[in-house]
Amino acid sequence: MSNFLRNWQSVLALALVVTSFAFLPTVSSGAGGTSWPIVLLLVAGPVGGVALGNTVAVSAVLFIAAHGAVWLLLSALTDHAGGATPSFWLLLAASWLLAWRLVTVLSTVRTKDRRTDILLRLFIPFLFGAWLLILWEAIVRGAGIPFVLLPPPSAVAARFANSLPILAADVNQTIFKAVLFGYVVGCGAGFLAAIVADRFTFMRRGLLPIGNLVSALPIIGIAPIMVMWFGFDWQSKAAVVIIMTFFPMLVNTVTGLAAAGHMERDLMRTYASGYWQTLAKLRLPAAMPFIFNALKINSTLALIGAIVAEFFGTPVVGMGFRISTEVGRMNVDMVWAEIAVAALAGSVFYGVVALAERAVTFWHPSIRGG
Repeated sequence: MSNFLRNWQSVLALALVVTSFAFLPTVSSGAGGTSWPIVLLLVAGPVGGVALGNTVAVSAVLFIAAHGAVWLLLSALTDHAGGATPSFWLLLAASWLLAWRLVTVLSTVRTKDRRTDILLRLFIPFLFGAWLLILWEAIVRGAGIPFVLLPPPSAVAARFANSLPILAADVNQTIFKAVLFGYVVGCGAGFLAAIVADRFTFMRRGLLPIGNLVSALPIIGIAPIMVMWFGFDWQSKAAVVIIMTFFPMLVNTVTGLAAAGHMERDLMRTYASGYWQTLAKLRLPAAMPFIFNALKINSTLALIGAIVAEFFGTPVVGMGFRISTEVGRMNVDMVWAEIAVAALAGSVFYGVVALAERAVTFWHPSIRGG
């Protein structure tokens, strides 16, 4: 009994399954034949999870029970969109609770194999994200939400697969041209300006207030001006990205250069080190966590800036152009496909910067503690 109480997700899932008996079938059309395999899976999951002592076996049972049940639930909705009964929602919640229990079990697993641990750390957030999509699909189809308001992930995936050449051209225009160029130039210029501001006090006192002012400017006000100055192609979007990434890098780098302690600076002075030696050997390494913090912030700001800037003028290609155009045509599945690409690109961009941070600042307590 105490084992059941520790596994409260499984206990609650069983209670939801029992409650669902009062509302069978799962869809209003009467396709209740699929309900019993779902019930059996959802009962076998928590019972097997308690009875089995092996973590691998428990994980396998919970995985099969949760995902098998939700697959049957979605299959019952194939021709009955919007016909979900209270039983459907109760069984869906029970499946989600078993998936939650699965993630809880996997989070406690510790192995001696480093590669296995890395795979587990990747699999757990992947499973969490997959269930967000599963719940999205089930809610949209089960409740019969209009396609124009919110398409299900399956429709977005189908549109994604059928529009790969268009999406590739948009990514090339927005990310590989505007975002990367603007990111490199903006961050590089901000870093160099921070070195100058650190070297000369009057520059620091003059640049930082201006930086705070410019960083508060709305992008929808800057973007049309950049389009007028640099034209409709990717150069104007890169200019917007440069403006958005320059001042976060400037402010973070200036703050980081002041992070070195007085004792360390005094030690460098006793060694007769000049400004540039102290900068290279002490202050820049100490500022690296701040610099990478700015790089990670800018990795998302750059993508947002380029996409929004394309709303104000662009050739007939680009992620922002596609979103604004397809919204007008009511092709919301294409809009969501572009959003998915942007989210994936932003996550990869952020992940690359985070990996570089771990390699460069391995000495920092935040990295060693992780």
